[in-house]
This record gives sequence, structure tokens and C-alpha cells, in this order.
Amino acid sequence: MTERALARPDNRLSFTDQAMFLWLRASGEEPAMQIVWIYEHPVNFDELRRFTHSGCQTSLGRLRIERSPLPFGRHRWVLSDPPPSTFDIAKCARPRAELTDWADERVQLPIDPEYGPGWRMGVAPFTDGSTAVSIVISHCLIDGLGGLSTLTDVIKGNRIDSDYPPTGSRTRRRAMVSDARETLQGGPEVARALGAAARMVFRHRHDFVRPRASRPTPTVKAGTDCNVVVPAIAIYVDLDDWDARAKALGGNAHSLVAGFAAKLGERVGRQRADGSVTLLIPTSDRTQDDSRQNAAALANISIDPSHLTTDLSATQVNIRHGLKSAREVPDQPLDLLPMVPFIPKRVVKACGDVIFGFSADLPVSCSNLGELDPALARLDGTEAEYVMLRGVDRRITRQALEEKRGVLTLVAGRISGKMSISIIGYQLGGQNSKAHLRELAAKTLAEFDLTGVID
Repeated sequence: MTERALARPDNRLSFTDQAMFLWLRASGEEPAMQIVWIYEHPVNFDELRRFTHSGCQTSLGRLRIERSPLPFGRHRWVLSDPPPSTFDIAKCARPRAELTDWADERVQLPIDPEYGPGWRMGVAPFTDGSTAVSIVISHCLIDGLGGLSTLTDVIKGNRIDSDYPPTGSRTRRRAMVSDARETLQGGPEVARALGAAARMVFRHRHDFVRPRASRPTPTVKAGTDCNVVVPAIAIYVDLDDWDARAKALGGNAHSLVAGFAAKLGERVGRQRADGSVTLLIPTSDRTQDDSRQNAAALANISIDPSHLTTDLSATQVNIRHGLKSAREVPDQPLDLLPMVPFIPKRVVKACGDVIFGFSADLPVSCSNLGELDPALARLDGTEAEYVMLRGVDRRITRQALEEKRGVLTLVAGRISGKMSISIIGYQLGGQNSKAHLRELAAKTLAEFDLTGVID
């Protein structure tokens, strides 16, 4: 056997994956992805058990993060023993109106990218005869498109192999020696990152000493802060209606998603001083043989919401140029990534506050997953009537929400003949209820001459 064949694959976390993990531990926030299948016909539980058993054997169920024994070492991907191939079934049927409440409850159950479980699956019957199935996955383990692709492969019965070693395969001494050697080998890369960091800090030095008056005034009293379940809803619009309206407005399905997000952002007051709305749109930049679990570039696009309901042509051009630039022009902070293993937890949190916590742009996060594989809707072998796609923070405090000046997040995808859009929103001083968010979503849909089912 050749030396190359004997070589183990590099299972170190990419710098971006390690940065996400360190931010999770520093901030206490736990980003996750959730998919909910809603069946209005009987569910095949044998197929659900097959799916769960298959999923537990793949990286979906077994992937974990193993820390380096060195404080400045690179963490690694490892595989745990397969968890029990079971899922939770709610004992009592609930009213259909409580569907999203049940979905929220599923998100709150413990998952962890280091200690496990990395994902959870649950089933709930409802009194109208429908059944919902939820899967929640730690965002540290995989990004949205990667997670959906893995789920689709499991549903199809495709074999998913992983070459990562098992947990604890290295002795502590061996791990320390190996990680120290690799750290020394990466010295030149870290030196370049230090130089880039010095230049960036000098250019943005005023952001780090921003006057107190420009920061949000905290309203949460010491000792009274608590985690908040941010209101979340889902809307479903017939794809033919969505595409026809997009075409009539001079745009396409993607620009209509962005237009809807921007118009909703305007309605809840997430606008810049000039009246425009900033959309943060992630776009996959995954390459062949990419070792990153989270592989996306972020496009920052400014949209004037005043004419969106009559003309999407300018918005379509802005999005096209913004996504092209995000893919082709490297983001400046990427130069700093080799420093990630050396950054103390308190500095990770402080940098996150500077980057995300006090943005005057009040951005709206808009993730459009596009056309999804129809197989994804067939978790039990039959097509679900509705599929909900959500990106959520499992734990976020009221103080963090106020520092961010609220949040508005949309995740959209084309599946089961519908445009599925989940909306998560928190407005400072607002009503912050699901009923109010549903009302805002319905009014915004009506501005585009659209109607839909709203959960």
C-alpha cells in the first residue's frame, strides 16, 4: 500500500468552523437549523425509523468537535459512537394552532457539537389529524445547504462515508506533540494574519472606541436577564403564484424573496438613515473536496424598499452584483482567520459585539435556499404537504437582542410546490408575539398581491 493511501485525511476544523465554535462558547448563543415536515395524511413510521437508523450511522448523527489539548491548537472533527436510532413521539395530540409552539419546544432541547447529541428528531400528532416531524441540527456541525443535502442523501438511501477518526483515537501526549508541531508549521501564516490584523485595527480604531451615546441604552436590569424565545412563523405561497408575480414585477423568484424581506424590514423599522434596508444574504462558496462544514460568503446588499411592490428590476440587478462580488472578492476579515486558535474567549465575544452588536444598518438576514430536491419532502417515503425551514438561535438573552437592536431573519426554499418562508423577528419596543408577526407578514404579502397559508 502506498504512503498516500496510508495517510489519514486532515480532520482539523477549518478556521471558519473553529471561529463559529469559539463564538458559540463565548457568546452562549447556539445557532441551529430546523426542518419541520407537516403531513396531512397518515405517516409511515417504519420509514421514519429507517431514516433515523441510517442517519445515526452517518456524520449527521456521529460528527463531533474534539478540542485540542493545547489552548492554541486546532480542534478536530471526530466520530462518536452511533447514538440510539430513536425519535421522540409526543404522547398527546395538540391543537394545530400550536404547531410552531411545538417546533420552538423542539429547538430548546439540548444539542451540542462537542458533547452531543448533534441533532434531535421528534414527532407530534395534532388534533386535526395532521402530524409534524422536526429535526434540529447544530449549525456548528453543518451549514444550511450542507445539512439539507445530507438529509436528502439519507432519505434517498445513499451511502455516506466519512474518513474521520473516532473520538479519543489520539492519546493526550500524541495530540499535544502533533498539535504543537502543526502550530509551528503554521507560524508564517499566523504572522501574515497578525500583520493584517494590525492594519485592520488601525483603520477601524474608532469602531472599537465608539462613544457610549451611539450604543443602545440597556433596559435590562442587572440580574433580571433571561433567555428569550423569539417569535417565529412560517408562510407558504403557491409556486405558480409566486413566480407569476415575480415576472409581472420585472424580477425573478429570488428577487421577490429579497423584495419581500426588505419590505418586511421596512414595516418593522429596520432601515438605515437614508431609508434603505440592508440585506445580509449568504451564498455558498463550497468547492470540491471542501473540508469546511460551514462554507458560505456573505453578501451585504442595500435595497430601496419604496418601489419594490411595483418594480423588482433594480433589486434583481443589485442582488446579482452583490452575490457575484461576495463570491469573487475575498472578505477582508478572512485574512485574520489563522489567528482564530490564539484568540481568548473574552476577545471572541468582544469582536462579535463590535461586528454584530451595534450595527447602525439594522440588517435583515435573508437566506434563500432556492430549488430544493423534491426527495427532501419525502421523509417517510411520501410527500409532506408543507416543509418548514428555519435558522434559529437556541439560546439568546433579552440583553443580546437589545444590543443587536432586534432581529429579523428569513429563510426561504422552493419545495412541495410552495415557496416556504420562515420568519423570525424581534422588534425593540414592539409587540413581539407570533400573532403580530403573522399580521405583519400577511400585510406585506398583500402589498405584493399575494396570499398564502401562515402557520
